[in-house]
Amino acid sequence: MRAFHRTVPVAATKLRVPAGFAADGLPLAVQLVGRRHQDTTVVQVAAQLEAVRPWTGRVPDLAREPA
Repeated sequence: MRAFHRTVPVAATKLRVPAGFAADGLPLAVQLVGRRHQDTTVVQVAAQLEAVRPWTGRVPDLAREPA
């Protein structure tokens, strides 16, 4: 799995939203970053992502042995 790393200004609006599960069953998340003073836009996008989540009710099995 690849990760994207970039420095984000402290004043930027940030929000992390659940984004499903990886093939190994561990939870994934997406971090939304908006421009300064764009809180409403970031929250609206997060709400749209949460509204279409097909994994509602699923929880990770953290008790199992790692692969």
